[in-house]
Amino acid sequence: MKEKFKIKGQLRTYMQWPLYLSALLIAANAVIGAVDVKAGIIMAAFTLLYIGISVWLYIYRRKRLLSGLVEFSAEYSWMQKKLLADLELPYGIADESGRILWGNAAFSEVLGEEKPLKVTRKNIMTIFPEITKEAFALKEESSVLHAIRNGRKYQIRMKAVYVKDSPEDAAQIIGTEVAGEMLVAVYLYDETEILTYKQMVDDQKMVAGLIYLDNYDEALESVEDVRSSLLTALIDRKISKYITNMEGIVKKLEKDKYFIAIKQSYVRELKENRFSILEEVKTVNIGNEMSVTLSIGLGMNGDSYYKNYDSARAAIDMALGRGGDQAVIKDGEKIQFFGGKAQQVEKTTRVKARVKAHALRELMETKDRILIMGHRLTDIDSFGAAVGIYRIATAMDKKANIIINEVTTTVRPMMERFTGNADYPEDIFLSGAKAADLVDGGTLLVVVDVNRPSITDAPDLLRLVKTIVVLDHHRQSSEIIDNAVLSYVEPYASSACEMVAEVLQYIADGIKIRPAEADALYAGIVIDTNNFTNQTGVRTFEAAAFLRRNGADVVRVRKLFRDELADYKAKTEAVREAEIFENCFAISVCPTEGVEGPTVVGAQAANELLNIAGIKASMVLTDYNHTVYISARSIDEVNVQVMMELLGGGGHRNIAGAQLEGVSVEEAKTRVKAVIKEMLEKGDIS
Repeated sequence: MKEKFKIKGQLRTYMQWPLYLSALLIAANAVIGAVDVKAGIIMAAFTLLYIGISVWLYIYRRKRLLSGLVEFSAEYSWMQKKLLADLELPYGIADESGRILWGNAAFSEVLGEEKPLKVTRKNIMTIFPEITKEAFALKEESSVLHAIRNGRKYQIRMKAVYVKDSPEDAAQIIGTEVAGEMLVAVYLYDETEILTYKQMVDDQKMVAGLIYLDNYDEALESVEDVRSSLLTALIDRKISKYITNMEGIVKKLEKDKYFIAIKQSYVRELKENRFSILEEVKTVNIGNEMSVTLSIGLGMNGDSYYKNYDSARAAIDMALGRGGDQAVIKDGEKIQFFGGKAQQVEKTTRVKARVKAHALRELMETKDRILIMGHRLTDIDSFGAAVGIYRIATAMDKKANIIINEVTTTVRPMMERFTGNADYPEDIFLSGAKAADLVDGGTLLVVVDVNRPSITDAPDLLRLVKTIVVLDHHRQSSEIIDNAVLSYVEPYASSACEMVAEVLQYIADGIKIRPAEADALYAGIVIDTNNFTNQTGVRTFEAAAFLRRNGADVVRVRKLFRDELADYKAKTEAVREAEIFENCFAISVCPTEGVEGPTVVGAQAANELLNIAGIKASMVLTDYNHTVYISARSIDEVNVQVMMELLGGGGHRNIAGAQLEGVSVEEAKTRVKAVIKEMLEKGDIS
């Protein structure tokens, strides 16, 4: 090493400086000799002595200097290794394959090794399974991930170290041969304590909550007057005991509304027991014919207490919009749902319908054009509701258009009664693209039979139009049209046509409905209720009676919606091939060959499967346009909306659906079965 060691760079220049100064000294000697010869001779003697010493030092003492530098370099390298070895931060070096080349004492201790160099036989990816080949590839120069080992939590930082220029130096420091141009430095930061403290802080955060009794007035009406106060007291006690057991506080705001505050640490307990208070409160019975149900909304992890309370209000609104008897947790942007087993109770009062009708009229009066839009692949309920809103708009002398991008086989017979009819303009029906060209500041968009923006017929219109109204009977999900100035969502209603029929009665006096319009609205109710057998209440029959008085013809509607032979065969085939899963779930696939509207036929088949004894819910899958459409139906025991939400869909408690893209029918069927098993294990299905 000493023979190969050469002085170069600034050190070499520094050692040559005495020789350079000799030239300066000779010049000075010449100047002095010119002034005084005697002084020049004396100075020459000293100059020669200086030059001799400089040459001797440069030529003969250089080897000793080289030896000293080598010793210093070795001591410096040893010091580097010692500092790295004794560094309290666990630190190791691995090659590109993940094989550990070297690790200091702290690193070896984490890995459970007695001596640092013993770890060279192991691969970092076997020690920490969290480090995958993809993560170790280091597409960027560094990466960070988290892992657990021996009960301790570590933050692992990996950084690329390139040794192309000096692999010998790297080998000398880490004490082993280096193969390849890149090494990976691995740092382990023990974050167990800081995460524990962080969790403790999170557990102490306040969670704001609201509890509303869904059917307070109806429950009190079903019990004797002398017992009504006892019923209220028992409900108060149930709620108070449930919250105080979690060291929380309860404050009664109104006769059927409560404010609660609990620590965030108890939210895990609430999730684990699936908000048992939802079932406990139903056991309160002192002769009341109707069980009491409640809704819970919790807000957490907001920037302030006010943010949590605001989230709680949004959560309770969502719980009520989904039919009640459930809990909703709003954790920032994340929303979770629990419960929702009970059938929602129909409100017999029409006060809300009258208030919403008047609000809709005021909005329409301020606009020049009304655009009406339903959901993608418009069905007869969406079509009928749109026609009803169209009648309201034209009665107020407003220009109105209905947006339909794709006409399905079920809608076409009814739609043909409007197209080419002299009573209606040629542009009554528009595509979404044409409607977008008409949008201006005086446009109102009314969305019917859907409250999820992603499945509307023309989602772009939701961003173009500033004033939006939503009328829907489907239970809300976490995805809603959040910029609506008026939202009328009633999950107890049988159909959007029923809601529009009620609005027609209150929005203005003297609105005359034409027979074709009455037929469309009546057909929407008939189809969505499966001939008045599903989700039908008193107000459903009242709406149907109103439409009959305005010219709806039962026979004419029935003729319009008779099945084609191919559709009927496909429906019966789906019923024949149905698989009974877990003894009470009917799962089948609807054939699509020769069927013009297979998704509609699939929905009809799902309804038919409910007529089989012992079936709690039915799911029919239809592969159409590279998408698997799932139609889910139930009578009263299973909330198929929650089931479909787990598959990315939604809908109503007894009527729901989902769309799965990029999967086969068999894969979709497997996912449906997995969701059913998950709900059975969690107790969401009894």
